[in-house]
Amino acid sequence: MRGGQAVLVRAPARLHLGFLDLHGGLGRRFGSIGLALDEPFTELRLQPSRELCCQGLEASRVRRLCLAAAQHLGVEPHCRIVMTTAIPAHAGLGSGTQLALAIGSGIARLNGRAFTPNAAEALDRGNRSGIGIAAFFEGGLIVDGGRRSGHGLPPVIARLDFPADWRVLLVLDPDIAGFHGEGERAAFARLPVFPEHDADRISRTVLMQVLPALAEQDLPGFGAGIADIQRRLGDHFAPAQGGRYTSPRVAAAMAAVEALGIGGAGQSSWGPTGFAFVGSEAEAADVVRWLRRPGGPADGLRILAVRGRNGPAEIRLVEAGEGAARGALLNA
Repeated sequence: MRGGQAVLVRAPARLHLGFLDLHGGLGRRFGSIGLALDEPFTELRLQPSRELCCQGLEASRVRRLCLAAAQHLGVEPHCRIVMTTAIPAHAGLGSGTQLALAIGSGIARLNGRAFTPNAAEALDRGNRSGIGIAAFFEGGLIVDGGRRSGHGLPPVIARLDFPADWRVLLVLDPDIAGFHGEGERAAFARLPVFPEHDADRISRTVLMQVLPALAEQDLPGFGAGIADIQRRLGDHFAPAQGGRYTSPRVAAAMAAVEALGIGGAGQSSWGPTGFAFVGSEAEAADVVRWLRRPGGPADGLRILAVRGRNGPAEIRLVEAGEGAARGALLNA
């Protein structure tokens, strides 16, 4: 890497569409289905420096992850990192995993080191789901096979491209954070044992409805399968989060979306972000306008219509000054 260059990393958000088996009676627990998104994304720039210097968004968090990544890679954390754009934190979009992997991959590229999915464990990622890791390294719609005690990251057992014409509606509540960290662990501990019959049904739905429908670009079938998974999981998590949705405002907006006949409505992870699926950019634009209308169900919420992402995170060399002005503007 020549002087005057930097490494730019853009990491995609991900939707967690549901767990396959919270019961765990077959020896594996969790298992997940999820989707990489083009937006929102985390973007940061790294360049060599005599000492560690973290600037821009979430600088203290970036510094902590940088030190952990450098230790794992066996290199000195001698770099300047500027994060210019960030996935909303604790919104159910995988911000922590994407930031950790973005930093780790950037430091590896600066130092000519390999960076593989197994590095995620050293950065304390992938403890329940492998979806965020696979979203970073592969993109697309992903199914992982759950965790087997003492056997590393959940394996990816299926991956399909998301149709280019389909769009994902995202409904974000900026005033509420989903469970994370110790709060997430405590919430899981309080939940009852997941019914085995629901785990059976969800697994069958993923294998025999969601994946075939996606392969055939059958949006109604895909949406119906995702919605059924979300209802079963939402009812299980309702005692911890106050209903199927963490945010009452998102719940109301998603009910309005379902009333329009739009399929696949649900909440990503602990939320508060809600999602649904439509078949085209034009349809997505119509729904977004309807939700945003004065007095509409999305008052005070952030609404996005985004594409699925079928490729890995972007990691490339740029001139050292590229992106600096935007970073300064975001943090003014």
